[in-house]
Amino acid sequence: CLTGEIQIRRSDIHMDVGSSLNPAIDIGQIEGGFVMALGYLLTEEVLFGSAEGNNVPAHPSDPRSRFAANQIQLNIGTWNYKPPSAYDIPEQLNVSLLGLHPNPSPASVMKSKGIAEPPMALACAVVLAAKEAIYDVRRRLHGLENYVDIDLPLTTERIQRACLADSRSALSLT
Repeated sequence: CLTGEIQIRRSDIHMDVGSSLNPAIDIGQIEGGFVMALGYLLTEEVLFGSAEGNNVPAHPSDPRSRFAANQIQLNIGTWNYKPPSAYDIPEQLNVSLLGLHPNPSPASVMKSKGIAEPPMALACAVVLAAKEAIYDVRRRLHGLENYVDIDLPLTTERIQRACLADSRSALSLT
């Protein structure tokens, strides 16, 4: 709770892909979709700020200022924009394919199923687990049982704030 860091020790995904055309590619797609969603949900925060405060002129032709009047995106490159790294993915990521369930649709390709985006929804389990950990910290350190609304992505700063890590009682070691 003090650092706001999340460590995913293990994720198990068992996915129905119908009759797999190439299991190795399907497993790679599932892993990639899951990790991509982890980035969306945990690390990839897009920040906007005033164009004047950053000494950058914002005008209608500037593609960075199209999201809000007089605002620019502050983290354009990977220096400030944090896609998932090797330390953000699960230490152990197990992916298996459900067998013997061909797609019955006559529109399917050789009885297979689409697998590009469905694994992305599974990454929500990580956010829900993190939120349960936040509730546990709030209950143990502060005696709080109330609901906490946390915006995504669930960055380290947001986790620290939700855990009330900046309060004096959170830092007491007695």
